[in-house]
Amino acid sequence: MKLRLSAAAVAACGLLLAAPASAQGVKIGILNDQSGVYADYGGKWSFEAAKMAIEDFGGSVLGHKIEIISADHQNKPDLGVSIARRWYEVEGVDMITELTTSSVALAVHDLSRQMKKIDIVVGAATSRLTGDACHPYGFHWAYDTRALAVGTGGSLVEKGGDTWFFMTADYAFGYALEKDTGDFVKAKGGKVLGAVRIPLNSSDFSSFLLQAQSSKAKIIGLANAGLDTTNAIKQAAEFGIVRSGQKLAGLLLTLAEVHGLGLEAAQGLVLTEGYYWDRNDNSRDLANRFFARTGRMPNMIQAGTYSATLAYLKAVKAAGTKDTEAVARKLKELPVDDQFAQGGKVLENGRMVHNLYLFEVKKPSESKKPWDYYKQLAVVPGDKAFPPARDSGCPLTK
Repeated sequence: MKLRLSAAAVAACGLLLAAPASAQGVKIGILNDQSGVYADYGGKWSFEAAKMAIEDFGGSVLGHKIEIISADHQNKPDLGVSIARRWYEVEGVDMITELTTSSVALAVHDLSRQMKKIDIVVGAATSRLTGDACHPYGFHWAYDTRALAVGTGGSLVEKGGDTWFFMTADYAFGYALEKDTGDFVKAKGGKVLGAVRIPLNSSDFSSFLLQAQSSKAKIIGLANAGLDTTNAIKQAAEFGIVRSGQKLAGLLLTLAEVHGLGLEAAQGLVLTEGYYWDRNDNSRDLANRFFARTGRMPNMIQAGTYSATLAYLKAVKAAGTKDTEAVARKLKELPVDDQFAQGGKVLENGRMVHNLYLFEVKKPSESKKPWDYYKQLAVVPGDKAFPPARDSGCPLTK
């Protein structure tokens, strides 16, 4: 009998020892594409940005060290959910962020709802995250498809680009970006002449570009991202599409892709981002520190991951606990003022509202220093870029 009791005690101790290290402390997971089409868009650079946020916060919260881990979901929803479930159930992760790729983000977002865990999506674009798919513990940070539609789509229609043809990534993100931009184009009096769906990570865009070219649309909207966008732009140049009078609109284009393209190929593109490294002293400080660690300037996904991580830690501190309900409430109460966004606020549906900026990519002759790529055309106010929570379709607001 004594032996059996002793064995039980040892087993109990073993369970305690095997418990996640973050049982008392906070553990954050960065889940994104680190090897595929979006590896530069967010990738390991977002992980570095999150580490910067933890260091800036002080490295600990509620008296315990903050832990951070990362993984590559390879743009596969089933793999993303599998990793997230293991993180939540076995490894003691309290919050998952970044979540590039809308199909993966939606899947992990739903798992977080089921398990009452916080997710803060930065890299994925679909506005469904704070619309019909919203939940009390889910947040969306840097931008979404509606904001991009208001920024890039709206500006081009107002400048005469009133006929559109979409080249659309064939999954949730692409559909949402095409729909939101198309709806906005039509609301402004423009017309959508057609669209073509393109598999993720395509290498040959020739047949799709020929369809876009033959449509005679003034604007070819690239409803894709990452390497898919840069490859489409490069091949469009080979077809002489821009020289023949049509204009390319990079509906989701960031500094990382512009850098990869080079100014010779990217010049004249109009795009919307929520952050640019050389916009003000705040953005420059974050960017220069990031550059010292990585040798590159951050785009809005990487800077947004910094902001989301910092906001979560501030909410944990303010709540005095890492309890999901309490932290989610604080995330919606606290203002967002950091080196990514100033004067930001989080709505009831989890949407972080902040200004976005309409940029045009400079000509090579206009660039005065490394990474000097953008000239600002307009500010897109947050309350114009993002709808009120009551109009988002989120069930929480009904």
